[in-house]
Amino acid sequence: MARDEQIDIVIRIFTHRFITSGVPLADFHQATDGIERWEDWLPRWSARAEIHEKLGRDALEAGHTVSAGEHLTTAALIYHFGKFMAVEFPDQMKAAHKKAVECRTLALPYLQPPGERVEIPFEGKWLATNLRRPLGIDKPPIVMMVPGLEATKEEVVGYENVILARGMAVLSIDGPGQGEGEYDFPIRGNYETVAGPIIDWLESRDDLDASRVGIYGVSLGGYHAPRAACFEKRIKACVSVSGAYDWGANWDKKSKLNREVFRIRSHCATMEEAEEKSKAISLRGIAKNITCPIYVVAGGLDQLTAVEAAEQIAAEVSGPKVLSIVEDGVHVCHNRPYKFRPQTTDWIARQLGAD
Repeated sequence: MARDEQIDIVIRIFTHRFITSGVPLADFHQATDGIERWEDWLPRWSARAEIHEKLGRDALEAGHTVSAGEHLTTAALIYHFGKFMAVEFPDQMKAAHKKAVECRTLALPYLQPPGERVEIPFEGKWLATNLRRPLGIDKPPIVMMVPGLEATKEEVVGYENVILARGMAVLSIDGPGQGEGEYDFPIRGNYETVAGPIIDWLESRDDLDASRVGIYGVSLGGYHAPRAACFEKRIKACVSVSGAYDWGANWDKKSKLNREVFRIRSHCATMEEAEEKSKAISLRGIAKNITCPIYVVAGGLDQLTAVEAAEQIAAEVSGPKVLSIVEDGVHVCHNRPYKFRPQTTDWIARQLGAD
C-alpha cells in the first residue's frame, strides 16, 4: 500500500522544524517509521507524548520540579505536532490540543525562568498567552512572539529561551486562528486589531516596560508582525521570518493540506471562500507605514516565494531595516536556526535597550 501523500508532504517540509523545535530525534523516528495512513499520524505522536507526560508527572510528584518542567514541555511539543495539521479529525485534534496546553501550562512555573499562563481580554472573550520574564530585571522590555499557520504558543519554546537570555520578557500568543484562539476567532489579516489590545494589557502590568515593546513573527506570524507594525505605533521593533508580502498571491502553489488548514482556521465553508479570504493577508500598499526598525529574514531554499516577499517588504518600509537571506535556509530556516535566531534576538535586544 502506498503511503498517504499528506505524510510525505509533512515529513518532507517539516522534519527540520520538528527537531529544531525540540522533538527528540528518537521520538520523531518512532512516531513516523513505517507509518502509511494519515489517520495514524496523530495517535502515533500522542503515544510518544504520553511517555514524556508520565515522566513529567512522576518527576513532579517526586519533587523534581526542574525535570518535571522539561519533560512536560517536551510532551506538550509532541502532542502539538501530532495534531498541528490534523484538521480532518477535529475530535482527536481537540483532545490532543487540550493535552498540549495542559502539559505546557503545568510546566510553566517550573521553567528556568518560570512562566505564567495569561488570558488577555479580547473581543468579548480572551486570547491565551504564556508570559515569561527574565530573572533579576525589574521592568524588562517585552517581545510579543507570534507563531505561524499551524503553530501555537506551545511550539515556540526555542524562541522564548533566546529572547529571555538577552534580558527581555516574552509573551507567546495564540492569536485568531492559532492554538486556543482558533476555535473562537478565525485567521484575520488586520493583526493590528490583535496587537493593540495585547499592548493595552501589557501597559497594565507593573513588572514589564510597555514603552519598549517588540514583535517577532515566524511564517504566517512573519506577516502578522509587520502588519501590526504598520498601524500599531507602540511597537518599537519588528522581526519577520519567512513572512508573506501577499499570502494569497501563490494560493495555487500551496499544498492541498496547507490550503485545507487555512480554510478550517479561517472558518470558511468552502475552498473558494478561503481563497478569497486569503487575499486580505497582504502588505501591498501599506508596508510603507512601517516606520519602526524591522529585521526581515527569508530562506533561500524556501519554495513559498519567501525571498521575493522579504525583498518586497524591505523595499517598501519607511524605517530602518535589515534584510537577511539565508541562502541555504528552508522555510523559517529551521535547518539553519543558528544563522538567524541569535542575530535577530541580538538585534531586537539592541532596539529595545536590553543589551
